[in-house]
Amino acid sequence: MLDRKFIVDNAALVAENCTRRNSKADVPRFVELELKRRKLQVEVDEINRAANDVSGKIGKAKPEERDALKAEGRSLREKATGLQNDMTSLEAEIDAVQRTIPNLSHPNAPVGTDDGANTEVKKGKHAPPKFDFKPLDHLDLGTKLDLIDMEAGAKVAGSGFYFLKNDAVLLELALQRYAIEVLMKEGFTPTITPDLARNEVLHGTGYIPRGPETQIYSIADSDLSLVATAEITLGGYYANEIMDEEKFPIKMCGISHCYRTEAGAAGRATRGLYRVHQFTKVEMFAFTLPEQSDAMLEYFCELECKIFDGLGIAYRVIDTATGDLGGPAYRKYDLEAWMPGRGTAGEYGEVTSTSNCTDYQARRLGIRFRKKGEKGTHFVHTLNGTAVALSRCIIAVMENYQQADGSILVPEVLRAFMGKDRIVPRS
Repeated sequence: MLDRKFIVDNAALVAENCTRRNSKADVPRFVELELKRRKLQVEVDEINRAANDVSGKIGKAKPEERDALKAEGRSLREKATGLQNDMTSLEAEIDAVQRTIPNLSHPNAPVGTDDGANTEVKKGKHAPPKFDFKPLDHLDLGTKLDLIDMEAGAKVAGSGFYFLKNDAVLLELALQRYAIEVLMKEGFTPTITPDLARNEVLHGTGYIPRGPETQIYSIADSDLSLVATAEITLGGYYANEIMDEEKFPIKMCGISHCYRTEAGAAGRATRGLYRVHQFTKVEMFAFTLPEQSDAMLEYFCELECKIFDGLGIAYRVIDTATGDLGGPAYRKYDLEAWMPGRGTAGEYGEVTSTSNCTDYQARRLGIRFRKKGEKGTHFVHTLNGTAVALSRCIIAVMENYQQADGSILVPEVLRAFMGKDRIVPRS
């Protein structure tokens, strides 16, 4: 979240940023409450000083004066306690409003209220494939090749769940291993993260575990929720820690299941595996010094491109508009892969994203660093990026590599992990 002093001192800027980001945060109300809190704090401090002065006089006072001084001291302490209680209530309201105020936006981020204002940054090395037959979408391919079973998933867990079967299992595992190999060579620490996190960690990373707009599955009678991404668990890894600046940047990657309610999602574009309630993802995460985060965002984007260039899949990179950023992100790039079975003649569909959250998450999570030879601490910057969201990457591989005979070629970078070069109909 943004620093309180910064919000008050730059209220007009913060309010304008909220408008650009479609945020309903009440900045004037925050300023009003914070100024009131500051005034109360001054009063409390003055009363406490007076009470301390009275306390210091008691031991030196004449016996007949002590009772009056004690009574005066009690009165001052009671008044201070009352004001402190008022401040506690005020603090809770301030915090609630403060948490709704989004991060600032990068000066170069496209300004617009929705994804219609997104701008294309670049395209990948490969062009969309040209077929001499009518290509199928991944769900039809998955049914014919006995790879995906949505009906069984719905029977077992409800609509939006699925079974991967046979070579689709090997394909998912191969994509995981491929992504992890790329990231380990780049110095990332690989992890398998918990699928659950405390709600305070979700709040810290900018996710809302409960409420009418949540996309999170919460666990009843507990402070735990299922994670929507390993960004949550990796972000909480160093919560409430102070580290030396020499340790940065810290690069981690995490394999996790991801759970999302996907409330309101519908339509052909969300058919099959594109928008589901559970999927596996390999997530990149970095903790950096403030001056390192802009370059780290570009690096994360390059890694996402490297992974899809390696898979031989056409894509484009999108600079996300301010109104489509999400609260914590300062700047965000989306990578959209070509999906021949999407729409009437193929479309790009989002498969990865990467965001620089500056110190927005670190303030909530209490992640700081200290500079050598300096007093005090500073907040780190955090960044996240999808290496591979397995369900959507499977769509892209299946649809781009389908053959006229109904088989699917395995991308060359995955063949060693799968142990085969083609997925064929089962006899």
